Amino acid sequence: MSGNSAPTIFVIFGVTGDLSRRKLMPSLFDLYEKGFLPAEFKIVGFSRQVLNHDEFKESALLAISGARKRYNKKKAVKFTDNLLYQPGFFDNALHYQNLAETLIALDERFGNCSNKLFYLATPPTLYEMIFQNLAHSGLTIPCGGAKGWTRVLVEKPFGRDIHAARKLDELLGLLFKEEQVFRIDHYLAKETVQNILAFRFSNALFEPIWNNNYIEKVELRLWEKDGIAGRGEYYDGIGALRDVGQNHILQMLALVAMENPSTLSAAELMEKRALALEALRPITGDAIARQTKRGQYIGFREEKGVAPSSTTETFFKITAHIDNTRWRGVPFYLESGKGMSESKAEIVIYFKRPTACLCPPEEDHNHQNILTFRVQPDEGISLGFWVKKPGFDFDLKERRFSFSYRDSVEEKKLPDAYQRVLYDCVRGDQTLFAGTRELQAAWKFIMPIIEGWGATPLIEYEMGAGPDLTQP
Repeated sequence: MSGNSAPTIFVIFGVTGDLSRRKLMPSLFDLYEKGFLPAEFKIVGFSRQVLNHDEFKESALLAISGARKRYNKKKAVKFTDNLLYQPGFFDNALHYQNLAETLIALDERFGNCSNKLFYLATPPTLYEMIFQNLAHSGLTIPCGGAKGWTRVLVEKPFGRDIHAARKLDELLGLLFKEEQVFRIDHYLAKETVQNILAFRFSNALFEPIWNNNYIEKVELRLWEKDGIAGRGEYYDGIGALRDVGQNHILQMLALVAMENPSTLSAAELMEKRALALEALRPITGDAIARQTKRGQYIGFREEKGVAPSSTTETFFKITAHIDNTRWRGVPFYLESGKGMSESKAEIVIYFKRPTACLCPPEEDHNHQNILTFRVQPDEGISLGFWVKKPGFDFDLKERRFSFSYRDSVEEKKLPDAYQRVLYDCVRGDQTLFAGTRELQAAWKFIMPIIEGWGATPLIEYEMGAGPDLTQP
């Protein structure tokens, strides 16, 4: 990229926040270190905190050292030479004019109109305000022609409900073309999640049995051992289903359930994912109590920023069904929670037991092939199969075919999800980003559940244990 790309300016709104410190700065440095950023670039931080340029650079170095045990310190210092800080309030139109003047000055220094990438690392409640101020200041207008594109990166969740999501989309549609908008769901950029496509559609062995004739059920889990980690003010009222269900969990479901896209074009992938989500059977009325459970870990209401009487869920489990020819009758179990027994994200696919199993007659006929995509930690894929034990008797034992990135010589090349997000946005590749239809379909599925949860019991559970789902 460094030899072919025009000068590029990354503008990060909310640059002093947690996301920028933990993910964005380390990822941008990693891309710089590997030669994956344009030869000429600047990173402009925009936030209300009062900092000078040197203090901003120092904070970036601390973020890099906090994320990496080993790194080239000289390169890190050279990387920070490309950093500038622009103090400003998100609701102050004058501060956006000041930002515009800073970007014009940088273009003059480049001697060329630069590409502009605006990253909103802010709470979603600020999106509308920032977009409107960007538009009024003229910052969203590209240079025109072949000179300098303008793109915007938006973090999830995209709205608080389907109405807010539509309003936000309408605003984005007024300000940007669809190819300029990159809606981030960083789970789509995870290597194992991407590998679902390769596994399904690049191996003749699996796609013929990827349907309700052979698959009994699918489980999608996203567990976190920790609690809300100081995010009480944000998390209370949002809850687990909005936070990770509407995006991460449903995006993984879409990749498992989608039809063959035939090409790797962004438009084709987005359409196939959207069609899978649009086929989800609505869960309404009495079905909410039968097909969903929600819980809250004990101590959540004592967290800073959480209301003492909060009924926000920190755990959910949903039994979903896809009403199409391929998946009719196959349950998809969607589950996520904080305060669980371990941290993991995985997709588990249970194939039906063989109807004519060559099994020892005295054994229970419970032999089943189970395929697991381990998204994190220890990314990899494994498949359970049955073989005869050595010896005189005909006894069966489960063994596993497995692939682990940790054991692969390519493991060191494994990009972080945020590295991939930033790299693909600069390249203009929307393959791993969520489209409007997908977001609308996801909101349409979860909103009746959220609205109907008022009469559903909230299961309380101990931190580190997860809820007892045998409770009514």
